[in-house]
Amino acid sequence: MIRIFLSGLFLLIFVSPAQAAWHEASSDHFLIYSNQKEKEVRAFSERLERYHDTMRLLFNRPTTKPSPSNRVTIYVVKNTGDVRDLHGGDNKYVGGFYIPRAGGSLAIVPKVKSSRHKMAQSELILLHEYAHHFLISSATRAYPRWLNEGFAEFYGTAKFGGDGSVSVGLSSKGRAYELAIAKDVPIELLLDTKAYAENKSKGYDSFYGQSWALYHMLHFSSDRKGQLSDYVTRLAEGDDEIEAAEGAFGDLKQLDKDLNSYLRQRKITTYHIKSNYLNIGAIDVRRLRAGEAAMMPVLIQSKRGVNEEQAAEIVVKARTIAAQHPNDPAVLAALAEAEYDAGNNIEAMAAADRALALNPKEINAHIQKGYALARIAPDAEDEAAAWKKMRRQFVKLNKIENDHPIPLIQFYRSYREQGMEPPTIAIDGLARALELAPYDNGLRWMMANEFMEQKKYDWAAHTLGPLAYSPHQSDMTERALTLLKEAEAKASEAKGKKETAIGS
Repeated sequence: MIRIFLSGLFLLIFVSPAQAAWHEASSDHFLIYSNQKEKEVRAFSERLERYHDTMRLLFNRPTTKPSPSNRVTIYVVKNTGDVRDLHGGDNKYVGGFYIPRAGGSLAIVPKVKSSRHKMAQSELILLHEYAHHFLISSATRAYPRWLNEGFAEFYGTAKFGGDGSVSVGLSSKGRAYELAIAKDVPIELLLDTKAYAENKSKGYDSFYGQSWALYHMLHFSSDRKGQLSDYVTRLAEGDDEIEAAEGAFGDLKQLDKDLNSYLRQRKITTYHIKSNYLNIGAIDVRRLRAGEAAMMPVLIQSKRGVNEEQAAEIVVKARTIAAQHPNDPAVLAALAEAEYDAGNNIEAMAAADRALALNPKEINAHIQKGYALARIAPDAEDEAAAWKKMRRQFVKLNKIENDHPIPLIQFYRSYREQGMEPPTIAIDGLARALELAPYDNGLRWMMANEFMEQKKYDWAAHTLGPLAYSPHQSDMTERALTLLKEAEAKASEAKGKKETAIGS
């Protein structure tokens, strides 16, 4: 799907598909594509599944599996240079990155060369970001920023034993350095997301390191046993962040003193989870077909997002590969995506139809055909019929994969784009999509605005919280915070009018 990013053409810089054996590792929570050896790809997949199950176990969550298309897809490219080209922009230190999307979350990392005793930096980045993904997927409300980052830092330094064990809660050299030299964040700011955002030092501070230390102490300090659970409960019951902290932790100055004392310990406690406590499910590894391997560089770029210039270049390559592999449905689905990104709606639908003739359950082909139908609907001679056809396309996909969030989102959006009020079934579908993919900020924004339209201001505020206080600040988080304040004000106003009416 076309998305605009910082320019700089990154065309087909990977290892030539003719020289590389691409593999796909499919597991309960991840889908990995890599041109490493099968043994290496399988080991990477196993580590990630063990990591996920460690968090599930320690976070006391039930064993669940996302729908196949809602897993995190990881593309392993040749080196960090390829990662940076795909990332775009001027950050020369990017070693890997993660993009959360409903029905299409992805990470791009260089070849993983970690060993039993030492993790590659790119894998540590991935572990940190997946911890965020796990936490927001497990939560029904916004967590304070310190808790978000403390959780991700706590789990993101995981170490994997050759016996299948996983250790978490280990110290980070980078955060130790930060704690030693960076400016301290006052405990009242550390614990108050809004106050920290408004008063954040322009210089380098130790927010991440302190967040890790506080999360670690609350886990392992016998003097503070149960306080973290109490704190989360208080937040869920409606306490603001400082009220919850004071209620659960007591005097904040004493908390700060205890934290400083905790950091002076020579040894720290960690969790060591033996393999027999972990259940990672089956991992299936297959070698990609020749056409799939040839199309992989194109597919990675398409999934990352392209601008118009890049889309025009990529579609030419996609057509060449598809001509060489005309009977591969995955290749034709990738061609449909490239055609759609290039603005070629008729060609996109034709490629999708060819893919679906070969494999009626080719998910990406259904999606790209639906996108193309949505794009041409406003200009159709019979617009109402065109929108119905588009909706039928996504209903087909919903029947194939009931918990795929994209059909639910597109079904709802079709009514808004047609200028109609969505029916209840469409609104309910959008809410279900957010349950399936709570980490998708665009989806969260869409749902919050729907609640505002319905004058369900409390629900809108509840929905906006994780976006407004996201650990990754952006223009969208600022807009979300503005809308959150509006929702809270209107909810308060409505409550006041109701109480007045009752009193009269």
